[in-house]
Parts: sequence; C-alpha cells; structure tokens
Amino acid sequence: MGHGHGHGHGVATGSGGARHLGRLWVAFAVGAVFMLVEGAVGIATGSLALISDAAHMLTDVLGVGMALAAILLASRAGTGGSRTFGLYRAEVLAALANAVLLFGVAGYVVYEAVGRFGNPPEVPGLPVLLAAAAGLVANLVSFAVLRQGAKESINVRGAYLEVLADLVGSVAVLISGAVTLIFGWRYADPVTGVAIGVWVLPRTYKLAASALRILFQHAPERLDVSEVLAELGRLPGVAEAHDLHVWTLTSGMEVASAHLTTREDADPADVLQAAQDLLARRYHIEHATLQVEPGDSALRCREISW
Repeated sequence: MGHGHGHGHGVATGSGGARHLGRLWVAFAVGAVFMLVEGAVGIATGSLALISDAAHMLTDVLGVGMALAAILLASRAGTGGSRTFGLYRAEVLAALANAVLLFGVAGYVVYEAVGRFGNPPEVPGLPVLLAAAAGLVANLVSFAVLRQGAKESINVRGAYLEVLADLVGSVAVLISGAVTLIFGWRYADPVTGVAIGVWVLPRTYKLAASALRILFQHAPERLDVSEVLAELGRLPGVAEAHDLHVWTLTSGMEVASAHLTTREDADPADVLQAAQDLLARRYHIEHATLQVEPGDSALRCREISW
C-alpha cells in the first residue's frame, strides 16, 4: 500500500501576499484612524449615519487586519509539534468574531434609527459632513493602495472589496450630511443609518456563514464532491476512488484526501501523479494527501463507519 501528497499554499498566504504587506499596513492604519474619527464624531453628534458607517468601516479594518494576520502567520508560524496545520484558522475565528460584533452594532443602529422616526433629533449637519468627507478620503486612499495587490493576492483582493463596498456608505453619509445642512431635514440621518445597517447585515451574515462552513469543515461551495470523486475514479489504472474529503483550511487554502484502489496492472506512482495533476489543474487543490492501495486493501475502508 502506498500513499503520497502534493504540497501547495493558497495565493493568499504565500510569498505573493507577503509582497503586499506594506500596502496592507498603510490601508490598516488609514482605515483605523478614520474609523475612530467617524465613531467619535457620530457619538458626539448623535448621528446614527456616522455610527453605522464607522461600524461598516470596522469591517474594512478587520478585513485588512485578517489579511495581514494570514500573511504573517503563514510566514512565521511553523507546522511542527502539535500545530500540524499551523495557525491558519486564526483568520477564520477573527472573521466569525467580526461578524458577531457587526451583527450587534448594525442591529443596534437599525433599532435606534427606527425608534427615531417618531421624533427625529436635530443632528448638526456640518460635523457629519466633514467626518463623512474624511471617511471618504480614507476609503479612496485605501482603494488606491490596495488596487494593484488585489490583482495578485486573494487576501488583498478581499480587503480591497471591503474598502470598495464601504465607499457606498461614505457617499451615503456625505449626502445625508449635506441634506441636513442645506435643508435641515431631520429624517436624513435616521434614514441613512437604516440604509447602511441594512446594507451591512446581509454581508455580515455571509461572512459568518463562510466562517462557519470552514470551521465545520464543509467542502468548498464551488466544488461538486461527487463530481471530483467520479473524475478520480475514471483515471487510468484506478478501479475505485473512495473516502474523499475536501475542506478549507483558511481562505485560499483548500485541502483534500482520498483513497484510490488500483487495478492489478497499474503503476501506483503513475496513478498518484495523475490524481495530483487532476486535483491541481482542474479543481485548484494543490495540497492533497492520496492513498494508493491494491484492491484487497479497500475492504478495510468499508469497515469504517465514518
């Protein structure tokens, strides 16, 4: 009985991602500073629009922070001792914590905004306008800094898309501040707060669902596991493919394991190479542990209930 495996690291955490550390640090610092500015002004003025946009900007800061963490952990955390898979799941746990926090903040903003519709308080338009303009500038800076790296690294791309989405919130708050300043319409702030809260909640749900899929070791959504199993079973020299498991270690790093029962005249080394090539080329799974076994060895696998 033989076995083999192919090593590979996702684009997110390899050397390609490491080239963009400087850009990520700039985006992280800019986003964190202006998030605090928006949050402070929002609390001081009672502007739900600013508070909700600051919460939305928090997703950018945490998104960039997780991209940084993934690259740093990949480069520094070894897989020796008890950490056979390193510390890659730290990024997933951070994403789940991020989602829980945002659910709370967005839910509070929506609840508070709905309560204000009966008697909307007077929110000073000028401070809201200035803080929103500062937030927009911060998003534009982060957008420009991350744009090139987003073409090369999936982790940087995720942070880039977060910043791109937050531009919508910053523009909305900017409009809200202008309307309040020019027309004195008190409903502009709660309406914008609800709109941004409603915008954040579905994305937060998607983030939480993605993190839980990884933690529960579900197969990646893009893959049809039965199709992968069938393709492995059709390889030359393979009599049967079974015990296939595919899961995600962290974003951009997918792993697989499978047993391949060979025909009598098959060369195990050729079967192993063909299976690794199939998984890497067609399904983009570069880290696969494959057990190549003669026909009589497959009986042992059938005795295992899970």
